[in-house]
Amino acid sequence: MDHAVLLQKILVVSFIVALFWKIIRYMCNLLNVEKEPVRVLVTGAAGQIGYAIVPMIARGVMLGPDQPVILHLLDIEPAAEALNGVKMELIDAAFPLLKGVIATTDPIEACMGVNIAVMVGGFPRKEGMERKDVMSKNVSIYKAQASALEKHAAEDCKVLVIANPANTNALILKEFAPSIPEKNITCLTRLDHNRALGQISESLDVQVSDVKNVIIWGNHSSTQYPDVNHATVQTSSGEKPVRELVSDDKWLNAEFITTVQQRGAAVIKARKLSSALSAASAACDHMRDWVLGTPEGTWVSMGVYSDGSYGIQPGLIYSFPVTCEKGKWSIVQGLKIDEFSRAKMDATAKELVEEKSLAYSCLN
Repeated sequence: MDHAVLLQKILVVSFIVALFWKIIRYMCNLLNVEKEPVRVLVTGAAGQIGYAIVPMIARGVMLGPDQPVILHLLDIEPAAEALNGVKMELIDAAFPLLKGVIATTDPIEACMGVNIAVMVGGFPRKEGMERKDVMSKNVSIYKAQASALEKHAAEDCKVLVIANPANTNALILKEFAPSIPEKNITCLTRLDHNRALGQISESLDVQVSDVKNVIIWGNHSSTQYPDVNHATVQTSSGEKPVRELVSDDKWLNAEFITTVQQRGAAVIKARKLSSALSAASAACDHMRDWVLGTPEGTWVSMGVYSDGSYGIQPGLIYSFPVTCEKGKWSIVQGLKIDEFSRAKMDATAKELVEEKSLAYSCLN
């Protein structure tokens, strides 16, 4: 073979290798293309929970470490200066995933094009106020915000209501935002779920990550039912039922339940302020699992629109065990409900029916 032919072959092979690596680099760049930012609304953003949750969202705790976000922060006019301070701190933190911050007191501007709405803002119950007075204030707030979301949010907007009474505020929002699918409106009971996991973890002296499948049934209130009948703990010899490991039905059916039900009040008593850090973290857990999916074999608790499962009146926003996949939640079906559980589930449903009636009387 003469040198000219050999040189020609070497050049051809070199060209093919160079082209191959160019294609590989191109494919890698395609895979690494930055995602489009997700627009996340946080109402009551200058408050305690708002202040705790916005850096979590900006850091990727809610939607993942590769998901850019644009934060839409809404609060009332008297909190405008504090809200601007929150915006300043977000800018100063230089979060790589944070692609923009809108801080406003205008619900229309705040809701424009949002993909996720975290409804933290609400009217808190003050000393001497009747339940109906608080309900009336929150009905007004959620009616107005529902209208803004209805007209200006993205079509697929996912809504999480945190402000109390969370279940009924979510129901009011659903009433006045009829174009948002009922499956896209939820309320936060993940905080109660996480509290239940924490209590089991402490009782058994195990890692909280090894405990799964507790359930919060019903209302985010002192009538909620924390249920461990289907919960398990990962041990060195495999998964074991919580009831078997705790081996104290009296504690599980009494003190455990009341501790979880009244944990919010205990936090207020201890720090003279309501839960903020844990509520913000739970909200991120709720939304992350909803958007990215729950692990195989694991369910979580979410306040969702009842379809009649487990004999719960359709049309209530009630906390059920759910699994999530591809951005959609499904109620876990076929769980055995004993007599004790049935009574607790019905009691919390009864309270929600009463709240719904009270809310509708405020509308009228």
